[in-house]
Amino acid sequence: MKKEAKPLASLADVEREVVAEYRELGRRQLEVRLQQLADQTGELFPPAPTQAALPDPAHRAGSGKSDR
Repeated sequence: MKKEAKPLASLADVEREVVAEYRELGRRQLEVRLQQLADQTGELFPPAPTQAALPDPAHRAGSGKSDR
């Protein structure tokens, strides 16, 4: 009984996998460095989220039709 060979990944698949791994590695390193900086300066990391102000409907930009 012969075991079926697993198909090889395409070069694009390998590239996507490596890019995703390094993106995650970079994100973790950035998080560590930001935490170290926050510890040195006494700041809070991650910063508390700010509540975004709702846009004023009079200044809203949109692609809808104008009533004028």
